[in-house]
Amino acid sequence: MIIKNEEPVLVRCLNCVKQFADEIVIVDTGSNDKSKEIAQNFTSKVYDFTWCDDFSKARNFAFSKGTSDYLMWQDADDVISQEDIKKINLLKSLKTDVDIFMCKYAMDFKNFSPALTYNRERIVKRSANFQWVGFVHEVIVPSGKIEYTDIEIRHQKEVPSPPKRNLKLYEKALKRGEKFDARQQYYYARELFQNGYISKAARALSTFLKMPNSYPPDNFEAYLFLSDCHQQKGNLSKALKTLFVCLEKHLPNGQLCCKIAFIYDKLKSPEQAIFWFKAALASKPNSQGFVYMEFQKLVPCIELSRLLFHSNYPAAKAYHKIAKNISPKHPAIVFNEQFFIN
Repeated sequence: MIIKNEEPVLVRCLNCVKQFADEIVIVDTGSNDKSKEIAQNFTSKVYDFTWCDDFSKARNFAFSKGTSDYLMWQDADDVISQEDIKKINLLKSLKTDVDIFMCKYAMDFKNFSPALTYNRERIVKRSANFQWVGFVHEVIVPSGKIEYTDIEIRHQKEVPSPPKRNLKLYEKALKRGEKFDARQQYYYARELFQNGYISKAARALSTFLKMPNSYPPDNFEAYLFLSDCHQQKGNLSKALKTLFVCLEKHLPNGQLCCKIAFIYDKLKSPEQAIFWFKAALASKPNSQGFVYMEFQKLVPCIELSRLLFHSNYPAAKAYHKIAKNISPKHPAIVFNEQFFIN
């Protein structure tokens, strides 16, 4: 693990880790709270690393201090359930020649359920000498024998990251004259969008979409972000066209279909909106990249209940019941339940 000022969450994380880890390596990148003291209660392997605006260098330093056959990384605000701790311990008991074990990463929790899940390279063979790359949004490029597991790590933030932290790192790199590869260009564009620089984000996304050898899930998401940029600038026609270009290049999933449906709804085309929300229900979630499960079933059912209320009341009520079974405490569903009762 690499840490900095993680006092609010570190005990929670390490109480999980100690139940399966043969050794715990903590690298501190400049804490001024009690993070190091907390870490020292769990392990003697606590090291200092002088921060150099590069997450990969810090993580590679941490990996260099590990001595076990396999290395597993954690962030301080990660949580692992007892069920998944058992799965990790079972994995340890097996003889294997796997180079990388992929685990589910769940985050952006709403009503105790993750809004977003995706696969991450989580446990790697030390002798394969995997290296982290990317000064921010760092990654280990998977290679060798890869096995996908159903082990889930839950990323549950208690304290938000410093504002614009990652964006500032990208801007520093650009000032140094650094040229971004496709992955860094994509994440730079995301940081611009998430920090409200919509026009700059649109330009950065357009640059990314022209770059060769991009990761297909990143390419897919880039079209969705670019469409959102056009929407925020008030150009619904261009936003819709961008989504249809995406549809030409990628298989549809719930998120893409719902985004198309929402634009048709804004354009006062309810029949088209209904078509695309139904398409979302019929689509399969993507197996790679980010998966927003609420768009596969929950969101389409809520919206179909609303759109069909006047034209097909039985169908509207049926979609409401499906949504209620998925998330009974969702604010829209609580409101609609009273609406149907009344």
